[in-house]
Amino acid sequence: MTPAFLSRLEQYYDTVPRVGGARAEDFGPLTLFVREGAGWPYYARPALGSCGAGPADVQRVLARQRELDVRRAFEWVAETSPWLRGPVEAAGLRVHAHPLMVLEPSAPRPPAHPDVRLLGADDPLLRAAVTVPMLAFADPGTAVGAAGPAELAAAAADPAVEARRGAVAEMLASGRTAMAVAVQDGVVLAAGQYNPVGDVAEVAGVGTLPAARRRGLALAVTSALVADALARGARTVFLSAGDEAVARIYARAGFRTVATALIAEAAADGGTAGA
Repeated sequence: MTPAFLSRLEQYYDTVPRVGGARAEDFGPLTLFVREGAGWPYYARPALGSCGAGPADVQRVLARQRELDVRRAFEWVAETSPWLRGPVEAAGLRVHAHPLMVLEPSAPRPPAHPDVRLLGADDPLLRAAVTVPMLAFADPGTAVGAAGPAELAAAAADPAVEARRGAVAEMLASGRTAMAVAVQDGVVLAAGQYNPVGDVAEVAGVGTLPAARRRGLALAVTSALVADALARGARTVFLSAGDEAVARIYARAGFRTVATALIAEAAADGGTAGA
């Protein structure tokens, strides 16, 4: 992948938290993004144009994350910032690698799925839609799992989910995100989003209710998101796959691996994020 493309991604990664309501704190070669209000937590990443960080830089960021009581995490592209992995691992964080994939403009598009549609900010299914990926990421992989409609209903009833629903509704209303869902018999079985910045869009948070896996629903949701992003003027559509098995699913939607996204978290802060 060309340096120019990776530079565009770096600009995107630096911009999307800012337009998403995050506060950016400067730590020299690193930037810490702190979300203001409800929603998914943010992370630290290399500052634009930085070319190196040492253990002391990483420790300063970790100390600030502990002080703020936020997720202790770093995200970056291996090919762009290869110097960050060593200091991060030396600080005791676990690093997870994820295929970074970009949509091939000439790739054939899968046909639209009859059970997949886009959601608006006031859609009554939005609460379930933001809950499905939470259950999916709690049981990662592509194998069929135990969590089904009953578990979805219980999880969606958690009052904490309302804050997440409200944050996504505001983003939908302002055009800062778009969400698609697969719905059968009134139950949301898969959901995902894309976040546009200029003519670049990242597909993120695609997840299938574990009991509904291996029906092609994540692929169908992804295809709907891609179609909408392209229709709205996106020229570059990309995503980070959870692992190689998930990457093979996205390849069927026209994506190819071009680099490696790295996510580092403290063990106590849970698992990894990703599409």
